[in-house]
Amino acid sequence: MSNCSNYVDDTGSKIFKKNDGIVGRKIAGELFLVPIRGKIADMQRIFSLNPVGEFIWHNLDGQKTLSDIRNQVIDNFLVDTGEAESDIREFISELIKADLIKE
Repeated sequence: MSNCSNYVDDTGSKIFKKNDGIVGRKIAGELFLVPIRGKIADMQRIFSLNPVGEFIWHNLDGQKTLSDIRNQVIDNFLVDTGEAESDIREFISELIKADLIKE
């Protein structure tokens, strides 16, 4: 499985996309990710995303690089480059661990 530890070193050239079998549902203004395939234990895990996480999730389309997404996060959420990179690195790592995305 890929990891995002080289995110800064490779200037965010990695491209990720969502795995099949993940459904997003918005409830009371909050996006929840629900695995609908896989092991039963995986199906019991539901992930709640904050607005930045939701923005990143929607941009993991298999075409945009992490640098592209970082730049959009900076523009849309008024954060500096370091904070955006740190947040994206942490979020991508969590998505990879949960098997919700692939490179």
